Amino acid sequence: MEKHLRITIDGRQYDVTVEDLSEGAGQLYPSPGSMNIVPPAPPLAHQPPAATSHAAPGAGDVTSTLGGVVDSVLVSVGQAVNQGDRLVIIEAMKMKTPMIAHRAGTVTVIAVKAGEAVDAGQLLISLA
Repeated sequence: MEKHLRITIDGRQYDVTVEDLSEGAGQLYPSPGSMNIVPPAPPLAHQPPAATSHAAPGAGDVTSTLGGVVDSVLVSVGQAVNQGDRLVIIEAMKMKTPMIAHRAGTVTVIAVKAGEAVDAGQLLISLA
């Protein structure tokens, strides 16, 4: 099958004739049995998401302000912290964001560990 085309190269126009030499090039539809069709995989069974700790935060609870991955936990259980101290670093979209203590207290619970994925609003640390 021949086609007449006009192409432009570096501002100059050329009229060309192109002949398609591939097998079946003139056919609009493929011939029966010429295509290898793989049947679709069956849909995966719906899995409910894993339960995470999203209980209503208490006065001493520090929750994640964004979803991401825990880069590091900077405190330990029993440690006294002051308001404004960095407690946990969350990495999201290659940016590290510190989660800070909103009041002074003693760390009673560390609910996450480094490398763990967290959602926005998830409990990170509890302070007494």
